[in-house]
Amino acid sequence: MNINLKHEIPLTLGEARPVKYEVRLKGELTEELVRELSELKGEPEWMLNLRLRALEWFHKLPMPKWVRGVEELDLSRLVLYSKPKGSLATEWGDVPPEIRRYYEALGIPEQEAKLLSGINATFGSESIYSKLRDSLRSKGVIMMPTEEAVRKYPELVRKYFGRVFPYTDHKFAALHTAFWSGGAFVYVPPNVRIDQPLEALFLIGSPLEGQFEHTLIIAGENSYLNFIEACAAPRYSGESFHDGMVEIYAHRGATVKFTTIQNWSKNVINFGNKRAILEEGARVDWMIGSLGSKVSYEYPMSVMKGAGSSSQAIMVSIAKGPYIKDGGAKMIHAAPNTKSRIVSKSISGDGGLTIYRGLIKVLRRAANSFAHAECDSLILDNSSQSFTYPHNQVDEPTSTVIHEATAGRLGEEQLFYLLSRGLSEAEAKSLAVMGFLDDLLIQLPFEYANILRSVIEVEFSRLGGVG
Repeated sequence: MNINLKHEIPLTLGEARPVKYEVRLKGELTEELVRELSELKGEPEWMLNLRLRALEWFHKLPMPKWVRGVEELDLSRLVLYSKPKGSLATEWGDVPPEIRRYYEALGIPEQEAKLLSGINATFGSESIYSKLRDSLRSKGVIMMPTEEAVRKYPELVRKYFGRVFPYTDHKFAALHTAFWSGGAFVYVPPNVRIDQPLEALFLIGSPLEGQFEHTLIIAGENSYLNFIEACAAPRYSGESFHDGMVEIYAHRGATVKFTTIQNWSKNVINFGNKRAILEEGARVDWMIGSLGSKVSYEYPMSVMKGAGSSSQAIMVSIAKGPYIKDGGAKMIHAAPNTKSRIVSKSISGDGGLTIYRGLIKVLRRAANSFAHAECDSLILDNSSQSFTYPHNQVDEPTSTVIHEATAGRLGEEQLFYLLSRGLSEAEAKSLAVMGFLDDLLIQLPFEYANILRSVIEVEFSRLGGVG
């Protein structure tokens, strides 16, 4: 899968054709606003009650101590729910042209035809396009907008929704649950394998907008799923806020590979809430490529509650400019013979700040478990910074936890050498970054490595675009 993030999305609404909306909700975060949203979506009472409980917790919970750079965010000024005109489409030609042009700029129709098993596209707060191959549908696979699944499969959704990532976890998880809209629901029956990826694509469609999509993935016993999440936003005047959530439940023996490529514009504040629960013998692999955004917080977590389950998290984050990338991964070993691996690669330049926060927790009953964390930082200039805050809790003496960390700076001699070979400074730094990531990229499947290379080239180019 190779999303063409090199294509330029118009930088301002003035250069783009305005998108027409049926509904746009904003104002103080009150019970009345939540009820209005739930009524517009035709939700069952249990979902409304869940939203209201989450809103109550949002107002009670303090601001997390690890949050910085969001002081000026005024949620009451944001559009918390926006519904574009038109109904959910199952063919590209039925998507309104003023919306379709954004996805066409990213090369989505061509990629869907060639490489994808299914796709769900969210613009603003609503899914505007959803399609699944008939061959998968005949095997019992479900992929649809999450709000549609709430109505069509209420018992299945209710069993898992908010159970993997509870709203009580932190203030912005509660905010998400109160105002969630859009996202993809995926159910893979037992013993079904999906080799070609499913994809969810999220675009923020206007300035001063909040996006709260919710993706819920349920992998049945011994199933296999490859899922790609792509996030982008044009550059608008005024800040936007992304507070999405991903919940994965991997049943016994299931494998889920989840890839996120984020190339937000520089005025987006991003919270990526991602968590998985793994039963016996299950495996969940996270691959997170975090670029763009003004401030970004991303900590995928795997809870290995079944014996012999395993998880890997590969994180690549770039803070280029006076921006903050705060991320890491969390691995909870709650059963015997579980394994985890964290690889974090961060690059900071032009005054950027990267922060790694990781957690490895091995519970007393997780005998003979193994965890390995590796954090490498590259600092491109004297005005940039990088910090690492690992946290390991090991309560099981038969288990092994290893943590490695390195930090290096791009030297003036290295930069001078590259410039003397005819490269521009941006090209030289891009080449240095690729060299820093080389040992990681060769370990990734080709399509993952190709996506990362593309968005890194965008980040260090002088061409504008989505990032």
